[in-house]
Amino acid sequence: MFSAENIYKDNYQQPLVRKIANIELSYLLKSIDPYKLRAQNMFNASDIVRSLLDLQLRPIENELLLKMCIDLAVAISKNTYGGCKSEKRGIDLEFFRDGKLNIVAIKSGPNWGNASQIRRMRSDFEKAAKTIRTSNSRIQIRAINGCCYGADNHPDKGGYLKYCGQKFWEFISGNPSLYVEIIEPLGHKAKEKNDAFLQSYAEMVNRFVRQFSIDFCDRKGAIDWKKLVQYNSADRSV
Repeated sequence: MFSAENIYKDNYQQPLVRKIANIELSYLLKSIDPYKLRAQNMFNASDIVRSLLDLQLRPIENELLLKMCIDLAVAISKNTYGGCKSEKRGIDLEFFRDGKLNIVAIKSGPNWGNASQIRRMRSDFEKAAKTIRTSNSRIQIRAINGCCYGADNHPDKGGYLKYCGQKFWEFISGNPSLYVEIIEPLGHKAKEKNDAFLQSYAEMVNRFVRQFSIDFCDRKGAIDWKKLVQYNSADRSV
């Protein structure tokens, strides 16, 4: 039904490598809260650099991981139900099951969005259904918010169903064990692709630590917090 190649057919870490290559320490230092760093009692330049770098990379990593899961879900649904990637705004997957056309918006976990984002998803479901019915007014449409992990014991959200974790992967595959079966090959393939990212990350940390130590540490190696705050927050308009 699936293979490790389908799960990890693209190296999602390559965009992270490219992101690292374009990051400058000056950008990181001007986009952080120095007071929060000081309150966390960080005394080591390496710890500070890693914290700032991870803060920048985490959102794009989450986005790329979600994309990978969407690609996997589309591949599984295509194999099982003849599904396809949707071209409609806000909809990731379309497939027929139980005599209904399922339009699926895939998110990471059950607590993925705020009230405004959920309203936007509802609107996307309504617009997609309206578009579909212009060519087939009798078609039955089922809107699904599929979440890659977690659980929700009350799936009926009024206007759409929310399937999470096991229920979601079973719904698109017909296999109740799929949510467990995909975890191991995912890890194996990720490990194979990891070297380039780890090397780029380590080089970036080493370079930034050296630069940070020169610019924001005194002769004894202690962090000059006053100088760091001035670099981050001083008024330069005058």
